[in-house]
Amino acid sequence: MPAKGQDVQTSVFLARLMGPVLLVASLGLLANTATYTAMAREFLHSPPLIYLSGALVMTAGLAIVLYHNVWTADWRVIITLFGWAATIGGAVRMALPDTVRSIGEKMLSSRSWVMTGGGVLWLAVGAVLCFFGYFA
Repeated sequence: MPAKGQDVQTSVFLARLMGPVLLVASLGLLANTATYTAMAREFLHSPPLIYLSGALVMTAGLAIVLYHNVWTADWRVIITLFGWAATIGGAVRMALPDTVRSIGEKMLSSRSWVMTGGGVLWLAVGAVLCFFGYFA
């Protein structure tokens, strides 16, 4: 656990790490929605890939939660929420890969706005994290 004075430093470090990744991923998704949709469909047809991504995502999420479980009424809570979402999402992928595939296929086939909405959401989160990580 970081010391209290390190909380802001840890938050800034994680914002600098996560913000650009989210920005690039979201810009790629928004610029190439058809390609990313095709990649998502391919991903959903590989149970080992679903499981492996779950293990990686859960590990990253747990690392964030264990080192940055900061529940404050400011931008830093975004990192904590991201960590918990990754932890839970990764665990679900590992424990229920068939359910993940089924839900993913339904989302991709019935809701054309899912990819664009996700891209816009990650663009906003990435921009906020970059702002606080590099400029604030």
